[in-house]
Amino acid sequence: MKNIFDLNVTYEVIARIENLKPNSQNLWGKMNASQMLAHCNVVYEMVYTEKHPKPNFFMKLILKLFVKNPVTNEKPYKKNIPTAPSFIIIDEKNFESEKNKLLAYIKETQIKGENFFDGKESHSFGVLNKRQWNNLFYKHLDHHLSQFGV
Repeated sequence: MKNIFDLNVTYEVIARIENLKPNSQNLWGKMNASQMLAHCNVVYEMVYTEKHPKPNFFMKLILKLFVKNPVTNEKPYKKNIPTAPSFIIIDEKNFESEKNKLLAYIKETQIKGENFFDGKESHSFGVLNKRQWNNLFYKHLDHHLSQFGV
């Protein structure tokens, strides 16, 4: 798994996002390019904002037991896997706005670095180490950028 905290990997991801166009066609799934960018932003919104409510104790336990490992391990996501309700984007989004927001989040994450995230509590999964944070960030971005052929 590539390390999103490595500056070269960050630049690579940014270049892939810059190759995305508002009319880029998905190779699978239901989202258009703008919705996909908004979907990718949710991960970062959960880290940097209070926009999304935290799950209650029971739901957090379920997430930790059944979702944490597939999200934070190094095994790539399969195509058309189910999406958590808070990540479903059905309304139209502004492509440039969502793209700029995502680029800013990626840059902020790279600047903060892996040590900032090592031992940081996740919105849904409890405390994660830097490897788990990397996998969560990079794997999700790679999956959806691949979904749109970039």
